[in-house]
Amino acid sequence: MSKKDVETTGHSWDGIEELNNPLPRWWLMVFYASIIWAIAYSIAMPAWPGIKSATAGMLGWSTRAEVAKDIASFEEMNAGVNAELASADVTTIDVNSDLHNYGVNMGAAVFRANCSQCHGSGAAGNVGYPNLLDNDWLWGGTIDEVAYTIQHGVRNETDEARYSEMPRFGADELLEPAQIDQVVEYVLSLSGQDHDAAMATEGAVVFADNCAACHLEDGTGDIFQGAPNLTDAIWLYGGDRATLKETVTNARFGVMPAWGQRLSQAEVNAAALYVHQLGGGQ
Repeated sequence: MSKKDVETTGHSWDGIEELNNPLPRWWLMVFYASIIWAIAYSIAMPAWPGIKSATAGMLGWSTRAEVAKDIASFEEMNAGVNAELASADVTTIDVNSDLHNYGVNMGAAVFRANCSQCHGSGAAGNVGYPNLLDNDWLWGGTIDEVAYTIQHGVRNETDEARYSEMPRFGADELLEPAQIDQVVEYVLSLSGQDHDAAMATEGAVVFADNCAACHLEDGTGDIFQGAPNLTDAIWLYGGDRATLKETVTNARFGVMPAWGQRLSQAEVNAAALYVHQLGGGQ
């Protein structure tokens, strides 16, 4: 068909006429089929978003349901070994056994999903969240102590939680500002940092009267009270002068959930196996 055989739309721009060429029939058929398919899909499958959920669709298909089905199938396959892990004494599991290997791999998944947000993906910790790779453990680093801490948590609302509370020496006016400065200098001296020797001498008396009951007379701490060692270079919140003053003034009160209320016993034991084999603790 030549240009002269095709009608125009009547539009012309700078002498250029718009031809009224019809769309190819195959293109129109595909277009109409796509419309029909879209309507059918939106009726049969989840499609239209709402405030809290999407339309379910007449077929009732759900990605969540498919994932739940897959999870259930794997849980069924692993039910036996999970029951064995849940009932096992974590202190007696042979590190060369299949159960230990399974537990460590399962614990790694549990850690990534629930613990890495605070302790870091590599378990090296963050400010206020302990490094799980070293040997500095406030509540004990044996595998049974690690399992207990995971099970019951720290300073939460459950009765079995690990619990300690440092006084707010400044906020509650238990110490004078000058005494706080003195004890900070003394703590700096305990860890071998630069300090004011004269103030540290005065701070030793303040420390003995107010801090030694938990941190012990030599400042090495008591892990079972959750009182850290003040003589090393490991600091949960920081060991510089300003941070120590903030700690003494307003105290710290880190909280860890009781994971035993959220995880299965097998998952708790698996997490303990994973954390313990990272190399820290006892």
